[in-house]
Amino acid sequence: MGQAMSGKCKAVKIRGCNNIGKYGVAAKDVKELIKKGCKLLKLPVVGTDVCLYSDGTRVTEEYFHTLSDNTELVLVPRGQTWSGGVVHDIGLLLSTGSHGGELIKAAKELLSGDEHADKKRKILSDLLLNLEDKSELESRDDDEDWFKGVASRFKTKSSYMKHSCENRIRNYTKEGSFDQDVCSSLHSINPYSSQESRVVFSTWNLDHRIEKGRTIIPALIDVLQNHKCSNVNLEYFYHLLFTRDNLKLVHIVCHNKEAHNLLCDTKKVLRQSANSHGSEQKARAKKKRLM
Repeated sequence: MGQAMSGKCKAVKIRGCNNIGKYGVAAKDVKELIKKGCKLLKLPVVGTDVCLYSDGTRVTEEYFHTLSDNTELVLVPRGQTWSGGVVHDIGLLLSTGSHGGELIKAAKELLSGDEHADKKRKILSDLLLNLEDKSELESRDDDEDWFKGVASRFKTKSSYMKHSCENRIRNYTKEGSFDQDVCSSLHSINPYSSQESRVVFSTWNLDHRIEKGRTIIPALIDVLQNHKCSNVNLEYFYHLLFTRDNLKLVHIVCHNKEAHNLLCDTKKVLRQSANSHGSEQKARAKKKRLM
């Protein structure tokens, strides 16, 4: 209270509920702060309260004199509420429209205007990372940041991603979330959008619904041991091992490492002609027995 009794003014920053512009105001008490602030923001003095920008705490006369200099405050007219800066700013961003450019501009303005709000900076930085999609920029010259850490021989995103995917196909050894059509955590990724997304993409895993190690390879060995190689349906096994018929790309946290307990289709492990030939032989043998 010593500050109030001495009549010294406290310097704070004020803003309204519906804009991001801030003003520096010096006032010796809440009453004077509201009077000056409402004049700057063109708000009615009657019914207006003062809240902390960060979390919406109402600023009383006693609380006002404990605040640090340059604390950010919000003037809240009668009939309005303030839930806190992060909640408000995200809502403000989403109300700017559906155009990515407007969102990016608004997010950058909010980010540059609040250098001390760590939570807000983290959320806005993550938002900007996802909004600034550079997928359509294909060459190294057009998007140099995306190619950080990528060998210079790769001149386009597509050439690098093809190489990366080929390597991952050769090294797929894990199981995953094989039985879900849609990720319950709503994981998604576009590795072309930014350098960070490209790196995160490398942590995703290729998953076999019918497992390679436990099921496909043993089934293939069994068929080869009991039938001629020419009768084995290699195309079926190829699709199980190397194509999206049986492969899914899943986020690492969705990885299900338990046994999938799915089997190869016994009707497809042999070529159709071989199956037909075997059926004919069985039919002839049965006919002989009947005769």
